[in-house]
Amino acid sequence: MRIGMRYGRGFLDVDIPDENLAGILTIQHEKPLQDPETSVRKAVESPINSLPLAQLADGRSSACIIISDITRPVPNQVILPPILNTLEQKGIPREKIVILVATGIHRPSTEEELEEMVGIDILNNYRIVSHLSNEPEAHKYLGLTRNGTPVHIDKTYLESDVKIVTGLIEPHLMAGYSGGRKAICPGIASVETMKVMHGPQILEHPNASVGVLNHNPFHIEATEIALMAGVDFNLSVAIDNKRQITGVFAGALVESHSAGCEFVEKQVTSTLPYPADLVVVSSAGYPLDTTFYQAIKGLLTAAEVVKPNGAIMLMAECSQGIGSKPFTDLILETQNLDQFIQDIYQPENFVVDQWQLEELAKVARKADIFFYTEGIPYEQQQQLFVQPLGCPKEGIDRVFAKYGDDAKIAVIPEGPYVLAKVEAR
Repeated sequence: MRIGMRYGRGFLDVDIPDENLAGILTIQHEKPLQDPETSVRKAVESPINSLPLAQLADGRSSACIIISDITRPVPNQVILPPILNTLEQKGIPREKIVILVATGIHRPSTEEELEEMVGIDILNNYRIVSHLSNEPEAHKYLGLTRNGTPVHIDKTYLESDVKIVTGLIEPHLMAGYSGGRKAICPGIASVETMKVMHGPQILEHPNASVGVLNHNPFHIEATEIALMAGVDFNLSVAIDNKRQITGVFAGALVESHSAGCEFVEKQVTSTLPYPADLVVVSSAGYPLDTTFYQAIKGLLTAAEVVKPNGAIMLMAECSQGIGSKPFTDLILETQNLDQFIQDIYQPENFVVDQWQLEELAKVARKADIFFYTEGIPYEQQQQLFVQPLGCPKEGIDRVFAKYGDDAKIAVIPEGPYVLAKVEAR
């Protein structure tokens, strides 16, 4: 069978013999909202366990709206206008409204990215700034969480009268699901906070995993941090494999996010009856596969359904190469993943973006990693703890050579947007 894998802004086909195909894991069909603009407006007016946004904004003088950066396909041009209109109708002047891009510990957004994210009208008419995690003076210290995490949050957000977070709910490799509290942490937290949140004491916990919220230390800590920062209103959406909105969840932070996660879990869960010898996976195409750093998320999806000592074949365009300079330098300088894991338990060894190499190490402990990309030189790929492929067919052939002609192959065309599980039928 020929299967189209999301790759960059298009698709790349892979051929799997029918007799070897264990299953195609995809997002379940969910009818997109016929009138998403109206659905967002109604969610703003009738939120979950919260006063309507209009009442929350009444009598306030300023507002901050957090949005995701370019690596998340959030339909901002649909969800922002009802929020902005509500704020202005309640008397908050446009010049007192700021849109804050939750860059986490990554670089600021470019002008071109902002236009793609919010549209030219919003870009030209509202103040938009990027969070800068490395600037201590841009943050305010709020104290320690119950577990001792120092909480430093962006002052632009904290100093606003109305605090609003937005985002996309999807499976997330460490937080269980994205959206909600993640807009605050890591979205607008300082690097000092993220040294703990992206440290091995949290990330090596077995429940800091995709699709898991119960007893997940990352989820619990991020929620506490978000509540310390204060969130007046949350608006998150779910989307289908065509990036169309299937659900809108607005209101109180914890309750609206929980409702969204329950909805998304049903939409994205896809199962196999047994682990596969090979899992072919994408990183869901643009924007998630623009770098190897982001594309690793596809590997974590596949790791859930590959058998121990099996193989995963990742297909990602990586049009912007390996990733940030700190991550690129780290992975190219690392000689041994086991030693790397030992070293990061020492706080003085912290490197920005080290967590993604830590996640790669988790996958490498379980399975061989084959990698097809056109965005990174073949020789450099050999330093990424993967086995480079000249073409996707080469990966299929290698699996047959290792596991025999009856090897079972699973395919995940949309990568990290799918919650892959093994469940006996």
